[in-house]
Amino acid sequence: MSDSTTSSRINRRHFLASSTVTLGSLVGAGAILNACNTSSPSSTSSTKGGGSATTLTVMYASNEFTKEYIAEFEKLNPDIKIKFLEFDQTRLNSMFAANNPPDFIRGAAVGSSNNSARGLALSLDPYLEKSSVLKKSDLLAINDAWRWDGKQTGQGPYYGITKDWSQDATLWYNQALFDQAKVPYLSQTEPTTYDQLFTIGTKLTTRQGGKTLVYGFGAEWAWNLFAPLMTMIAQQGGEIYNADRSEVDFTKPEARKAIEWYVNYQQARLGPTSLDPAPDGWDGPDFLAKRMAISQDGYWFGGNIVTASDDIKTHARLAPAPTFGSKRFSPSYAGIGAWIPAASKNKDAAWKLMEYFMGGRPAQDRAKSGWGIPALKSLLPEMPQSLPYQKEAFQSMQNELQYIGILPDSPYITITGYNTIFDKYIQQAAKKQISAAAACEQITKDANNLLKQGKQQLS
Repeated sequence: MSDSTTSSRINRRHFLASSTVTLGSLVGAGAILNACNTSSPSSTSSTKGGGSATTLTVMYASNEFTKEYIAEFEKLNPDIKIKFLEFDQTRLNSMFAANNPPDFIRGAAVGSSNNSARGLALSLDPYLEKSSVLKKSDLLAINDAWRWDGKQTGQGPYYGITKDWSQDATLWYNQALFDQAKVPYLSQTEPTTYDQLFTIGTKLTTRQGGKTLVYGFGAEWAWNLFAPLMTMIAQQGGEIYNADRSEVDFTKPEARKAIEWYVNYQQARLGPTSLDPAPDGWDGPDFLAKRMAISQDGYWFGGNIVTASDDIKTHARLAPAPTFGSKRFSPSYAGIGAWIPAASKNKDAAWKLMEYFMGGRPAQDRAKSGWGIPALKSLLPEMPQSLPYQKEAFQSMQNELQYIGILPDSPYITITGYNTIFDKYIQQAAKKQISAAAACEQITKDANNLLKQGKQQLS
């Protein structure tokens, strides 16, 4: 991996967060659906040989979908030319509204039901059934988050494919900082409870002169609150949605307990939060600079450690996702991949690109890099194991795979919408402006308002 790629990839969490914004949250649903129901002829351009080539418009991240990959794909498919656009949500909305969407779009598996329910995404099952490159039997469970049967996520057709992913609740920790605080190491196979993690994080946190020198536990607050809170609720066996996911109740005991934990976490200042933001906007740089003992960054973060100091490479280890109840559950918070719009004018060409990007050399390169778990079972052996931390992380990840699952979501609300609500009222409770119980009531009220609006847009 080049230095420029590494520099871009280190900020991956910011891009993950932006990818959870769905089209329906920013553009009138009627205009989009009308655009999707209109067919147009494939776009073509002339080739050097005098024939015509399909122009495939791709909206992705240039540090992931590189010029080298574009060149190789075009060489393998001389009848297809790629027009590359850097991912931009506002531009994407405008292109859909103008009935001219890209043919291949970067997106997150988690939260994708909003696009599927709106009829924006193309069902990929007809292609999967015929493909010799991407087969349903080879897809790891993260890809189930792209599935939608009209009622729930995880069932029905696939509306996207993940390129790489991570069980994002898993924990990287620095053994050297544990040694300094005389705290026992985390287990590589047995999960720590969130309450134990709170206590451990308190012991590992060091302050001087009103400043935090070492954070005990970074929960990546700036990136996502929806996913960890939903994980904690699920681990308790809680169900907060009604049957059709049009209403939610965060005053239920399982939800209230999870929200109270985050209120206490923010008050305890164990890691950066919106009241004490990380200087670089996320927790990774603090961990790499030995200013954070535990970081909830997931397996993918190991790609950063390859170029870190020898001290970090020597002492970094990956531990299982913590638990908040009797059910062990270790989900992905995003599962970045790609989808093809139902309104694409070049569906067959877009599928060829899907096969190349998700199953060809780019997928092999990603698997070997350590920048995430591949989405295909057949690529798991390609993951790096040469360095001690890589070997141990691979073993820990292999054990953790059996606990993957799908986060509960609704097609009527975006993850971004949830994150804004959670942060607003957890902040108020942490400042003691309202009680934790009142925060749960307000979160429920605001979330249900968004769910109602979202359902109205789809009706």
